[in-house]
Amino acid sequence: MSSNAPSDAADARRRVTELVREARICMLTTTAVDGRMVSRPMALQEAEFDGDLWFFAYADSAKVRQIRVNPEVNVSFSDQRHNAWVSVSGTARESFDRAKAEQLWNPLLKTWFPDGLDTPGLTLLTVRAGSAEYWDSPNSAVVNLLGFAKAAVTGRPPEGGENHEVSY
Repeated sequence: MSSNAPSDAADARRRVTELVREARICMLTTTAVDGRMVSRPMALQEAEFDGDLWFFAYADSAKVRQIRVNPEVNVSFSDQRHNAWVSVSGTARESFDRAKAEQLWNPLLKTWFPDGLDTPGLTLLTVRAGSAEYWDSPNSAVVNLLGFAKAAVTGRPPEGGENHEVSY
């Protein structure tokens, strides 16, 4: 994939925002007390990515306990429909702000938090991005597969789309 810089950092940040918004489901990776990396699926609550990612969680969950010890996390998004991927590295923190929770709440969350915003132990996780990297391929999976096959025959890397790093 190309590592050419986009026209400017603002364009790259806008593209990260678009890709995050489209994917919405991610894998949040934390560090366990024994040093293992642990990932679990999470649903992003705020589609307007301004450098902060928001999630609901239980305050007594393993992920929250891990963040209290080591707040450095990674959040990865995969959008197979659009052949795009985003990796966001940042610092997480736990807090509960009722007004922010009301702003972010979605009725579908009752599946995990049956009492809604009054669910005992409900908290918010905020991940403040330090950097992000994205891979964006405008081609379909079939076109990408053909490109990989061609690369195997010719020995030249396939045309893979865009790959950019973004700092926040």
